[in-house]
Amino acid sequence: MAVGQEAENRGHAAEDARRMEQAVRLAGQVMQLARDNIVVNMRFLDAALSRIRPEPRLGMEGAATDGEKLFYDPVWLLKRYREERDYPVRIYLHMLFHCVFYHSFSYGEKEQELWDLAADAAVENVILELRLHMAVLETDAEARNKLHYLKEDAGMLTAERIYRYLKNNPVSAGEREQWHRLFVRDAHIYWRGQERMEVTEGQWKKISERIKADLKSFSKDKNNSESLEKNLAEATKERYDYAQILQKFTVTGEDVQVNDDEFDYIYYTYGLSEYGNMPLVEPLEYKDMKKVREFVIAIDTSASCRGEIVRQFVKKTYSILKGTENFFRKINVHIVQCDSEVQSDTKITGEEDFDAFMREGKLKGFGSTDFRPVFEYVDRLAADGEFENLKGLIYFTDGYGIYPAQMPEYDTIFVFLDENEERPELPPWAIGIVLGEEDIEE
Repeated sequence: MAVGQEAENRGHAAEDARRMEQAVRLAGQVMQLARDNIVVNMRFLDAALSRIRPEPRLGMEGAATDGEKLFYDPVWLLKRYREERDYPVRIYLHMLFHCVFYHSFSYGEKEQELWDLAADAAVENVILELRLHMAVLETDAEARNKLHYLKEDAGMLTAERIYRYLKNNPVSAGEREQWHRLFVRDAHIYWRGQERMEVTEGQWKKISERIKADLKSFSKDKNNSESLEKNLAEATKERYDYAQILQKFTVTGEDVQVNDDEFDYIYYTYGLSEYGNMPLVEPLEYKDMKKVREFVIAIDTSASCRGEIVRQFVKKTYSILKGTENFFRKINVHIVQCDSEVQSDTKITGEEDFDAFMREGKLKGFGSTDFRPVFEYVDRLAADGEFENLKGLIYFTDGYGIYPAQMPEYDTIFVFLDENEERPELPPWAIGIVLGEEDIEE
């Protein structure tokens, strides 16, 4: 009896092994078919497809990627394939776009649960906008409707913008469950510990840059690829250390404080102990330090520049520059508002003036943009003796305007909110940087 039971158990085990082997083989064919579908219909993704390899992982009951491999549970995949034939293509694309947009590399900097939802929604929005006939799911109509209203509130649906929206507008438990049902396709279990990944952010950036270039050649309908292009622009844009860039605005001057580098405390304290109030040396009172004394913040008040983000930018710039290591006690800062002409100039000589501006100041203008009046105005101020040593001008703008032909005598930084290839080209003497809203609001 025992011998018979043992033989029966061995038979069941062999049958289970055979079925599992068959499931792995069939699931592999399904994933290969999904990959072929993507290659045929989206040729601009060939570099990304060649970088990531599908690999079965038994028992995980889902799918996930670490940037090098696309893991999937064969049994789970076949079940989903039986329910919806396009599901394998959908999860393949979903995880592929996570990699192309570097979503995993931002994981450690964000609240993970919110970033998970934001990244999944951004990826699904791109896929839905592409309107691919081979990646259609039953929930797509509901998802499109949800994303339509989300776009009205959050703007262009990149993961960064959606994340900021979720932070500022917490969703209820019921709505969170809806987000999961409509947008979640994979588990992000391998997004932690990115420094251990074999495929680096730099490697994926090269792939994304190539996709960005190829998309212009392969995309037949520009309207269907807008979100893809915006997400690629967000992923591939240069990240700037704004505080470091502002060091260009430092000037050398005398700041009244003890120069510890040139002061000998031994002789000083010895004189005090031996002769009462008679130190043998006096401290050097002045010390040359690189600090900020004079600069101009120019604000483009044309209709495209919104009030709150402008206020945040001014506040961030002033906060960086007024740090104790960077700022003189006495300052001369001008906050100039301009559209096609200078609308106002607020002079800041200390923190009280700045606080009053932030509390009471209003944006003025909202016409078309011309950058030249600001430079002409600042040049007149300098000629009239308003500045002793003006080091720089920071111009916050959308970039659509007329630039001066002649280089000014001070450094100029143009700060833009978004990457935009249609923006007029900067003059060679100007520095242009792009700061996202999340960078300004931090």
